Amino acid sequence: MSPQTSGYLRIVRASAWYDLIVTAGFATPWTYVLVHHVLSSLGAFPPVDTIQTLYANLMGSVVVVWALLRLIRPLPLHGLYDGMARVLFATWQTYALAQGATKLLVLFLVVEVSFGVVQLLPWLADGVRARARTRPAQPPAR
Repeated sequence: MSPQTSGYLRIVRASAWYDLIVTAGFATPWTYVLVHHVLSSLGAFPPVDTIQTLYANLMGSVVVVWALLRLIRPLPLHGLYDGMARVLFATWQTYALAQGATKLLVLFLVVEVSFGVVQLLPWLADGVRARARTRPAQPPAR
């Protein structure tokens, strides 16, 4: 699949819907308290504090805006950037797991890696095809 196809844009939208559903609760201090309560009931989660809430709200706000952009005006380039962002998120989630974070994080890591792969592979494949088309012909072997 090429990033220029409607199928690719459906993937970009699907990843945006996932982000919106999963992170909307992090976007305000009031909703974060509810999300924190649910997450705490599912596994080890540190107690709520002001700085944790601030960072959760910042992350939630940015991800909600990014998700809305991809829903309202999805572009192939948004899929590329989202794939790169998911590589970063997956890296930091892996780091947190290695530092003893709750295993509940593995569920989110699987989704990050999955959406990252399906959004980045078409770009990588397009790059390989473009290089193959522009590669000069090999001289005949002697």
